[in-house]
Amino acid sequence: MNILPKSLVIAVAVQVLSQIFKWVALSIKTRQFRLKHLLTFGGMPSAHSAFVTSLSVAIAVYEGPASDLFGLAVVFSAIVIFDAYKLRGNVQKQARVVNRLQESLPPNQRIAINEMVGHTLPEIVVGIIVGLVLAWPAAILWK
Repeated sequence: MNILPKSLVIAVAVQVLSQIFKWVALSIKTRQFRLKHLLTFGGMPSAHSAFVTSLSVAIAVYEGPASDLFGLAVVFSAIVIFDAYKLRGNVQKQARVVNRLQESLPPNQRIAINEMVGHTLPEIVVGIIVGLVLAWPAAILWK
């Protein structure tokens, strides 16, 4: 008896693995192991893209690519991926501008805005590949 849907378990596992990979990569790049980096948005790979792709792949394996549930998962994935790339990418650009404008303010009046919220196209593509490569065999093995 399953308590949670297998497709959800696979998607969450892929999300967690993607975040851990991103954290390790960012920690190596900055030479600082900070736990807050474990929960950051943006960066390589896109954990959002990996999550929704793995969910879609698992549903395709379990329910079939012609199922309504798979169709719904693909639409959901497209919305999340578009949001990560376009919408949050624009928010990231605006955050950079606001942070630059604040440089003229006295330090006690500045409010640092997180600039790492969106994804580049390569980060999204790698996230999609990670989701596919991890979810496909997991779903087939856990049928």
